[in-house]
Amino acid sequence: MTIAKIEKLDRLIEATATARDAKSGSLWRQSIRRMRRSPMAITGAVIVGLFVLVAIVGPWVAPYDPTAQTWGREVFLNRNIFPGPRPENWFGLDHLGRDMFSRMIVGARQTLLVGVVATLIGFVAGAFIGGVAAAAGTFGGRWGERLEAVIMRAVDVALAIPMLLLALSVAALLGPSLRTVMIAVGVAQIPIFARLLRGSMLAQAHSDYVLAAIAIGVPKGRIVVSHILPNSLGPVIVQATLVLATAIIEAAALSYLGLGNPDPGSAEWGTMLADAQRFLSGAPQLAIYPAVGIIVTALGFTLLGEAMRESLDPRLRRQE
Repeated sequence: MTIAKIEKLDRLIEATATARDAKSGSLWRQSIRRMRRSPMAITGAVIVGLFVLVAIVGPWVAPYDPTAQTWGREVFLNRNIFPGPRPENWFGLDHLGRDMFSRMIVGARQTLLVGVVATLIGFVAGAFIGGVAAAAGTFGGRWGERLEAVIMRAVDVALAIPMLLLALSVAALLGPSLRTVMIAVGVAQIPIFARLLRGSMLAQAHSDYVLAAIAIGVPKGRIVVSHILPNSLGPVIVQATLVLATAIIEAAALSYLGLGNPDPGSAEWGTMLADAQRFLSGAPQLAIYPAVGIIVTALGFTLLGEAMRESLDPRLRRQE
């Protein structure tokens, strides 16, 4: 290849990348403007923002120590007598005489921590598996295609197992702990991220800028890492917002089943829900408060994720 042809291809690559970056920036700006006009996006963002704020400042604004059994003498378990909401205890007391309002506030941090860490585990591991499969299938030749087939068949098998059942199996093997819940829920999310990123990368692999980079001899590894992968992460990031809602629900389910934090004094919504099941007849509010917290938080992340997905949907953009 002559120097003149190489220079022409370089200019073509530069022009293509510039146009693509401008289009991508315009796309994200349009998506943000569309989300600002969406009641669903605004509602989800408000719920998520309040939840994150409470999780961050909770330990400093809680009126009482969430583990202190200050009012234990006012609770009578044998007669199902639990003081309800009152001026000094806005949400009443739990079965050990602890302030429910303080435990709800402090428990938001544990719930957010479990959801975020579990989602990151699934995102990182799934992105690695899906990226390797897509790179092998695109640039690996015959052996790469075989490697991709093996990886994706394993992912398909994992997808065939219900996520909660897979999380339960992992949690049962590792034993009850907060770390176990994070790992178990994260492992259950890996197949989703792997298949989504692989499909997105395969769609990008046939773009003009990739073909131009191959034509001028850019190393295949650099094409994958510097070009295909960054342009394929958009749908995966949107999916992570939706998965975060699922992770919070599954983490609460594992804690409810006794596979969460073994510390009985821990203020975590799933554990609080599990402790309340023995007193549903006399004090249903002990289960209502953490259940409503879990439902509303998951709803906020779901609304925000769905709004992001719709704002990036090309079919909806064409209708505008």
